[in-house]
Amino acid sequence: MKKAEQAIVDFYIYPPIGGDDWRHTFQTARIRAIEMQLLTKTALLDLANAETFEAAADLLSATEYALPQGAASLAEVEKILLLRRSAVRELFGLLCLDKSIVKLFKTRDDFANLRLAIRRTLTVKPVGTDYSSDGNVPTEMFQSAFEKDNLDIFPYYLQAAAENAVLAYYQNKDVRSIDYEIDAAQAQYNLDEACRLENIFLIGLFRIHTDLTNIRTMFRLKFSQSEQRNAFLQGGFVELERLTKALDLGYETVGQLFFVTPYYQVVEAGTAYLSSDKSFLKLEQQCDEFLTGFLKTTIQITTGPQPIIAYLLMKENEIRKIRLILTAKKNSLTPKLILDRIL
Repeated sequence: MKKAEQAIVDFYIYPPIGGDDWRHTFQTARIRAIEMQLLTKTALLDLANAETFEAAADLLSATEYALPQGAASLAEVEKILLLRRSAVRELFGLLCLDKSIVKLFKTRDDFANLRLAIRRTLTVKPVGTDYSSDGNVPTEMFQSAFEKDNLDIFPYYLQAAAENAVLAYYQNKDVRSIDYEIDAAQAQYNLDEACRLENIFLIGLFRIHTDLTNIRTMFRLKFSQSEQRNAFLQGGFVELERLTKALDLGYETVGQLFFVTPYYQVVEAGTAYLSSDKSFLKLEQQCDEFLTGFLKTTIQITTGPQPIIAYLLMKENEIRKIRLILTAKKNSLTPKLILDRIL
């Protein structure tokens, strides 16, 4: 676990991504060819500036996101986007030769399904509409485990998360406790697995993800003037003391606190927009931009799993952006709001 415990920061912006793995020569070449089909910023800009939902949907007609003739509805959009997401995940499973990495990324859906199952069982505030079938655990197991009160049927990485989430909820009946316990369990599992695999790229990826989650949490706690101080995840590059201290500072000085970290621009832009517009849109955009910047550093790799992982995550991000834009268009939101979130 030494790699997970290193102090901040022995790099300027992005952590190291590891070296080449020549087993992936063919697979990397295929990724290099198809990643050129990712939508450009210009294409996303055109979507955001389209006058109507129908006009935006029509702009997608020459892409893999084209809707069936005469079927311009959010339901049809969602169907297409889920198909594209399943397709890229299937491709990832085929191209990534290390099946432990494939399994690791499938656990994202396991944790999401667990969150949904617990919320459905304990609260009246479920998230999502149905269980994802893209995980390692059969979807029917989630319903069965709680109906029969038998959490032992889960894999070890879900058992403790489920028990801690249920216990935390009953302590204060706060649905956010469920989310925190599952997020914490997932973050720790990801980092532990990345260290076990001795995968430098994954260690950096998951530590960045933890940092960005903590920065989002810090801003939301500040904005709501919450007294909570134990909502941050372990395992990132940024010390928890820095995040806690930021809660007690004015917005005008928060950015300076992060000047020695790689996230100064993220915090500065998020602070400015939150102060002027009372919104987290720019913070979310900056977090996406930072993570994408890290993924793009895999261009340095000649061959290896890193470009394959990066393509999966960038493609999923593209799918989320299309969903966001078309949903915003359907609800008549202004292009400025959309662009503030995605570009």
